[in-house]
Amino acid sequence: MLSLSHSPLQSIAESAFQHSSVPKSLSIPVSFNLSFPSSTENTQSRRIRNLGFRSSSRWKRRLLARSMLGLEPSGSGATSEEEKTRYDAIVVGSGIGGLVAATQLAAKGARVLVLEKYVIPGGSSGFYERDGYTFDVGSSVMFGFSDKGNLNLITQALAAVGCEMQVVPDPTTVHFHLPNDLSVRVHREYNDFISELTGKFPHEKEGIKHFYEKCWQIFNALNSLELKSLEEPIYLFGQFFQKPLECLTLAYYLPQNAGDIARKFIKDPQLLSFIDAECFIVSTVNALQTPMINASMVLCDRHFGGINYPVGGVGGIAKSLAKGLLEKGSSILYKANVTEIILQNGEAVGVRLSDGREFFSKTVISNATRWDTFGKLLKGTRLPQEEENFQRIYVKAPSFLSIHMGVKAEVLPSDTDCHHFILENDWTRLEEPYGSIFLSIPTVLDPMLAPESCHIMHIFTVSCIEDWQGLPVKEYEAKKELVADEIISRLEKKLFPGLKASIVFKEVGTPKTHRRYLARDSGTYGPMPRGVPKGLLGMPFNTTAIDGLYCVGDSCFPGQGVIAVAFSGIMCAHRVAADIGFERKSPILDAALLRLLRWFRTIA
Repeated sequence: MLSLSHSPLQSIAESAFQHSSVPKSLSIPVSFNLSFPSSTENTQSRRIRNLGFRSSSRWKRRLLARSMLGLEPSGSGATSEEEKTRYDAIVVGSGIGGLVAATQLAAKGARVLVLEKYVIPGGSSGFYERDGYTFDVGSSVMFGFSDKGNLNLITQALAAVGCEMQVVPDPTTVHFHLPNDLSVRVHREYNDFISELTGKFPHEKEGIKHFYEKCWQIFNALNSLELKSLEEPIYLFGQFFQKPLECLTLAYYLPQNAGDIARKFIKDPQLLSFIDAECFIVSTVNALQTPMINASMVLCDRHFGGINYPVGGVGGIAKSLAKGLLEKGSSILYKANVTEIILQNGEAVGVRLSDGREFFSKTVISNATRWDTFGKLLKGTRLPQEEENFQRIYVKAPSFLSIHMGVKAEVLPSDTDCHHFILENDWTRLEEPYGSIFLSIPTVLDPMLAPESCHIMHIFTVSCIEDWQGLPVKEYEAKKELVADEIISRLEKKLFPGLKASIVFKEVGTPKTHRRYLARDSGTYGPMPRGVPKGLLGMPFNTTAIDGLYCVGDSCFPGQGVIAVAFSGIMCAHRVAADIGFERKSPILDAALLRLLRWFRTIA
């Protein structure tokens, strides 16, 4: 779940990174000293500051920048234009998927350049600061952030570049407030959650037990494996020979969806609707459209490693990864708007920015959506057949309306949970625009994110960009306030009496805001199946039909969510590392496996 505030957010770049100390039972300390460009600097100064240099001479600054980037002359004696370099990989976009891919490659010794359109890293896992508040751009529910197992992918990604973070354990993943006054807390302890759920549905005790046991079977199979690229046959065959039962388990469930599995054991319509709501948080679609593997990853990880919130806010994850990337000798440039992937003889060899600069590399990794990658960044090329197949199976999921608020602490009861999901009266409105509401209150876990005696509320609900297009500015602003007021009124009635009177700060973002700041087509949250998918069979992996071009993020296997895009980044880095000589590879096996995987996607 993600969105942005409507304001330009320039204060993000000018703010010092300060992190508070919060009592915790799981401690992973890290320090930050990154700096980002202020909005008043000229383009060249910003470029040098992004590279960590200052100089009074424009010519010296350019020379230092070239030296830092290892630029080679593009022609004999060329000194009057930006000189070009060749990296091992260029990553377009610094969302979590792109940053994980970049840092994994840098940790292997590759020379990586990350190009970010905005002024800070993180994408929908970024942050912004206003009036003493530090707001998470997107959701505050952080999966894959524990100190145990193989699915703690965020922790592993940070460790790969020598970074750790302080975290606060969340005792309740989410508190559901559903039709017919159904209230369910998803406790950190699995047995507590199952006890609460069976207490609400005692006649389905066995069905509940069997469904979630299937989730654990899949989770344990995943958690037992060393997670690398499923497109790399040496790794894949090695894992199969070491863990054949686990691999066969995952293969069996690969084409299946959570809703189908649930219906084998559960008959109560309301309980099945609850499982729809569980899956909606994971994938923005109901259980029948949510791959069983995706559902199992999060429905079990929340109890295995638990949800742990990073001290200082979610934006600290991206800042840590960016810091680690630099310390590994790679680079990241901000306000670097990639407008084209450069092809040579049908192979991706570099990128061109909106200001005309060009950078060259052995490989290009796009953290943009597949719609942006193949529809905007590849100029004058025919859409590859496998991308046509992807767009036949998946459509762009809608975006979100987001409300970031500061409220007086007194409006919240003392036992308020951090995360809430609200669907008041009608189960059929689960997936409709403005039907359900997700609420994060991260100051429940880290009070230092807000001024004293205040809390942060981040409210978001499904919204389509079509609802916001073509409006004059005044009508657009008025509609934002009207829709936000209706959403806040619902929260006031359901959970927090007096909420409106307690508001001391408010900003509203729409899908247009999301599109503007995250550069995502229509502000989409990611792919959504057109119908009932065959599990994850239709999801593309990281390689593409364009040689040298890879994709990473929520448009790739295994899909949406922080843990999923981190998985995508780790897989992508492994495949790229093999292709450029940092890992073992077998060209013959590679070709055979990639053909097989592409065939599998055609039957989805």
